[in-house]
Amino acid sequence: MPTLSLKIKNEIREWDRPLVMGVLDVTPDSFFAGSRIVTEKTLFGSIDKIIEDKADIIDIGGMSTRPGADIIDIEEEWRRVAPALKYISENYPKMAVSVDTFRAEIARRAHEEFSADIINDISGGGLDDKMIETVGKLNIVYLGMHMRGTPATMQQLTQYDNLMFDLSRYFGELIKKCKDAGIADIIIDPGIGFSKTLDQNYHIINNLEILQSLGYPILIGVSRKSFLYRFFEDKPENMLNATTVMNTISLLKGVNIIRVHDVKEAVEAVKLVQKTLNA
Repeated sequence: MPTLSLKIKNEIREWDRPLVMGVLDVTPDSFFAGSRIVTEKTLFGSIDKIIEDKADIIDIGGMSTRPGADIIDIEEEWRRVAPALKYISENYPKMAVSVDTFRAEIARRAHEEFSADIINDISGGGLDDKMIETVGKLNIVYLGMHMRGTPATMQQLTQYDNLMFDLSRYFGELIKKCKDAGIADIIIDPGIGFSKTLDQNYHIINNLEILQSLGYPILIGVSRKSFLYRFFEDKPENMLNATTVMNTISLLKGVNIIRVHDVKEAVEAVKLVQKTLNA
């Protein structure tokens, strides 16, 4: 695995292994009930656990992006994410922090007030035309995902002429926009579960080398998603093993970052894959 290099806390950090991004859902309506946070005590405890379990990055989201999710107003989104950002900045100042938002104003506040390092934009700039320009001015990492429409409409938009070609073209255009805006660190996410059918999600993971040819780090987020629990006709709560299997396949395919609800198991998967590939 080539060394991954990102600007974190105003310094260049390098890794010779895949990274684990731990999910912190500060929302009352996440698709996975086990990740919902409703009290300050629960919030701080969840942050502590993600970091104690050795996540490399913590990703804070204040608005659910599950299929059919409602859009909340900007002040409500900020009210949800600010306490988490404040707690991390005061207690874990070196921790790499990502904010899951498609709004440029949230990105600006998160970095300027709490030194957030990464903006995780599910819309690739499509839901706020100021986002890419703003991240460029902030000089931080941009994580752009592929999605069509909005969370409320995305699952009606799953027709592609050629899925992997369309994804490659989309990311080629997005990367150019980011570079033109002065963004140095770009990560791409094919958007498992976003504007994709069940089978399309598996097809993407099986063909990741097509996206790797673009030459940018790839993040995959499969954690407890519907393409797993629908396949098994089960519930998100029972998808830990399935998630670990798909993360392992993704790691063997060469992804750079896995985004997960269950950090400990993901860290173990990374270690075992690295041990095996280097044996």
